[in-house]
Parts: sequence; C-alpha cells; structure tokens
Amino acid sequence: MQESITILLVDDEDAIQKLLTYPLSRDGYRVVEARDGEEALERFGREHIDLVVLDIALPKLDGLEVCRRIRATSMVPIIMLTARDEETDKVVGLELGADDYITKPFSIREFRSRIRALLRRASMAPAQPAGEELQVGPLRLDPARRRVEANGQEPELTYVEFELLRTLVQSAGRVFSRESLLEAVWGDSSYRDPRTIDVHVRHLREKLEDDPAHPQLIFTVRGAGYRFRDP
Repeated sequence: MQESITILLVDDEDAIQKLLTYPLSRDGYRVVEARDGEEALERFGREHIDLVVLDIALPKLDGLEVCRRIRATSMVPIIMLTARDEETDKVVGLELGADDYITKPFSIREFRSRIRALLRRASMAPAQPAGEELQVGPLRLDPARRRVEANGQEPELTYVEFELLRTLVQSAGRVFSRESLLEAVWGDSSYRDPRTIDVHVRHLREKLEDDPAHPQLIFTVRGAGYRFRDP
C-alpha cells in the first residue's frame, strides 16, 4: 500500500477514531483526524487528502454541510458514516456528492473493503481510455472532456453521475440491474445498498430531463433496473 495516501477521518467519538485509525494505519494509509466540521474543513484545506471518511453527526458543522463544501471545490472520494439506518441522511448525502455511505455499526472488513474500492476507482479514473464522443437522441456525451450536453444545456455532473451515465449510454437500450451498475461504477457491489443507484438516477433525471417525472432518456424497467433510451 502506498504510504502517500492520506485519509481524513472525521468523527467526534474517540472510540470511533481509535477503532478506524488502527486498521487504516495497518494498511499503510496516513490518517489525519478531525473531530468537528470546522476542523475537518481546516484540515482538508491544509493537507493533501486522498479520501474523506465523514460522520454525519458532528459538532459545529454537520457532515452534510462539510460534504457540500468539500464537493464545491474537490472531487475527492467521500464516504459518509451514519449512526442510524436513516434513509433521509443517505439520500441527502449522496445528492450532495458523497460517493458511498456506511451505517453504524459496521464490520472493519466492510469498512476496509469500501475504502479500497473507492481508492481503486479514483486511481484508475485518469488512466481509463476516454473513448469516442457518444450521442443518443438529444444527449451528447464527451468522455475525453467529461462533458454532457442535453437539450442544449451542459449540466455539471459528479464523478459518480458521469460514470453511471456513461455506462448506460455506451450500451443504450440494454437493461442494467442495480447490482451491475454498482459494479460498473464502484468496481464491486459488495456491502452496497442497490438503492444507491436509485438516488443517482433521480439526480441525473433532474439534471438531464425536461420533465424528470416523465423521463425520456433514462427509463425504469420494473423489477429489472434501468436502461437508456434506444439509440
């Protein structure tokens, strides 16, 4: 493992800091700790951070606001921690740009798996061939410049949204299960809630569709998953 990889661990509980710092350090990562939202942003601005582990319930600034501010200037991978299986927290976190989330309590094995998957995805992204420009109906996708145009507009997409859209557009007309989309974007579907895909699809529709309630680009296939419109 490369020792240059630095993880910002943001949690106000000493027990959680100790519990998570040990396996991360053992795997060769450098861990930078923060115990409230303001300290997290200060550390993020001062250090070179490769991945953020961010608790939602924080003093001073909560994790959702920290995520929003980080995502406004950086595409660093963010994995959010929530102490309760609260769907609203997960949805809001994902819509603010978080890449993944884990509900406490969780196993260290699951935690390490999520960390490795996000770092692997982030490290592979620049090396992936951009591919040719794709056009299906009113949507044009330019992988080289990571730009999308739909109905004359150029919406800004997060990394996850772009990769999800590219997967669908490259095989327009094909039905993808939620699990296969998780694997395409994150590299695996282990430990991940398939409903994560639903959140990102909804966000894509809000950015790309004239009427998100009646989509003309990304269709839901009941009981199966999603597909992009036929080419």
